[in-house]
Amino acid sequence: MCGRWAGRRTWHARPVPDVDVPPPVASAFGNYQNEIYLSGLSGEFPALPCEPGQLEELARERFAPEPFGYVAGSAGTEGTARANRAAFDRWRIVPRFLRDVSRRDLTTTLLGTPFPAPVALAPVGVQGIVHPDAELAVARAAASLGVPMVLSTVSSYRLEEVAEVSGDSPRWFQLYWPRDRDVAASLIGRAKAAGFRVLVVTLDTFILAWRPRDLAHAYLPFLHRRGLANYESDPAFLAGLQKSPDDDPGAAVLHWMSMFGDPTKTWDDLVWLREQWSGPIVLKGVLHPDDARRAADAGMDGVVVSNHGGRQIDGEIASLDALPDVVAAVGDRMTVLLDSGIRTGSDIVKALALGAEAVLIGRPYIYGLGLGGEAGVRHVLRGLLAELDLTMALSGQTRPADLDASVLRPV
Repeated sequence: MCGRWAGRRTWHARPVPDVDVPPPVASAFGNYQNEIYLSGLSGEFPALPCEPGQLEELARERFAPEPFGYVAGSAGTEGTARANRAAFDRWRIVPRFLRDVSRRDLTTTLLGTPFPAPVALAPVGVQGIVHPDAELAVARAAASLGVPMVLSTVSSYRLEEVAEVSGDSPRWFQLYWPRDRDVAASLIGRAKAAGFRVLVVTLDTFILAWRPRDLAHAYLPFLHRRGLANYESDPAFLAGLQKSPDDDPGAAVLHWMSMFGDPTKTWDDLVWLREQWSGPIVLKGVLHPDDARRAADAGMDGVVVSNHGGRQIDGEIASLDALPDVVAAVGDRMTVLLDSGIRTGSDIVKALALGAEAVLIGRPYIYGLGLGGEAGVRHVLRGLLAELDLTMALSGQTRPADLDASVLRPV
């Protein structure tokens, strides 16, 4: 067990014995392992678990039931969320040995954004329900590691505030495409002005799915004005209100509800979207190769193969299962990323081997945020990156670009 977070004893520093300390690994990421072991010699242990299942269980214990259900829950029976994990379990890594893996380079550049490793933070909304620092803490943790962050439209802090604490760290903006074009154009313009490099448009949430955990608590955070910071600070949104959100919060929430989702959108609307944003555009939620081809034909720059972590359709295809067909369809024409179900470094290796150029991480860093704020997010990210680096080395691989399906076997 990697952390004495429950029933913690009082520890006293003791002399560090003479031991054979393993040399630093070639990648700075893997050194997190040595930091933890060496700190243990003086009685210092990780404040949070290193195993993702334990992290979620601790979040279940410490979060209020409503926020935990909102973060952890999925649609219907939650079969899609289980399918995401099962898809990774159907593949096994076949390591190769007697290769020089002393120097590993996990860096990559996607759509003009430098990545220290093929990992970014997925857009997760209303982070303020688990920690008051919300996206600000996440942005600081991501910036400290150089990991790109994708900021959700429904953030607890204004996008300009998140950009300010991010400094020069790379950041992308996720758009829930509102029905009101003036509001959409305003949000896009603000993101551009704040230095967000890529626009990520979520396709699969034009209506909210049937989510039993939230329904059991009659809990939808937006109705309590959580996650509406970008709207309530937007001039186009405010123009549709007779009073300020503080003076008439109910009217503001109803105004938001009237525009959040738009089931009338079609592929033809991408022409307007491209007119608003001159930089790269990525469509998130693509699972069918024909949709990926239509995205490429429409001039989009990338897709995220994603089922929203199982939150939208019960019984949906696992993202990893959909990935190879999407890569075969458009991998030579656009950037293909994957999210949903990623929990470990070996998961990332499998996704890259099946054709993803990078992955997006969601729930684990939110558990870290709720349990430990900025430090909790950093711990989760450093652990994931360390496991990725060590898994690459132990598999006989030194660069993500060298991974392909030959390193895997189905079971």
